[in-house]
Amino acid sequence: MVEYRDETRAAYDGVVELYASLFDDRLETHPFSRTMINTFAELVRGTGNLRAADVGCGPGHLTAMLHELGLDAFGLDLSPGMVGHARRARPALRFEEARMEALPVEDGSLGGVLAHYSMIHTPPAELPALLAEQARVLAPGGLLLTSFFATDGPEPVRFDHKVTPAYSWPVDDFVELLTDAGLVPFARLIHDPASERGFLDAHLLARLP
Repeated sequence: MVEYRDETRAAYDGVVELYASLFDDRLETHPFSRTMINTFAELVRGTGNLRAADVGCGPGHLTAMLHELGLDAFGLDLSPGMVGHARRARPALRFEEARMEALPVEDGSLGGVLAHYSMIHTPPAELPALLAEQARVLAPGGLLLTSFFATDGPEPVRFDHKVTPAYSWPVDDFVELLTDAGLVPFARLIHDPASERGFLDAHLLARLP
């Protein structure tokens, strides 16, 4: 299903400046996300391996936040437009174009991976490969924080995201996928939606044994 990646890339390339402007607040209006990212950064620091990838970094606002929280953070994104904006806005940080199923990162090298709503456009059949790739780049004891839209229903739900079609997931099903990828989920935060979409917002922390 290569076409969904092409569509996603083109869709985000078309909204770079608007998208970047929406997230200039650096999660000031998203306390749950901010809390989980702070917790993630603290736990990564505790591993002693400060290298962290912001996978699907968009305009780089969370890459910068991770850097400020003491991590050696870099951003990866499918959209060249987003990567270009991130480089211009934050020239001191590293940003690269990358596909999530083929991260340009060596095996077992990272203390943390942040995937903040960056897998929501991935068709369900392709999600296991992305999670396995994130597990591949983590060092033993490394942390993954993933955030996504959740549903109370029995299966993923495809919906019309404002940028390009996306999916919401049953939380227990996502936990199972993390486990199948070799990760150990150990914390979750689920809260009511902050938008009119109506889906729950979910944040899962997992560790590579």
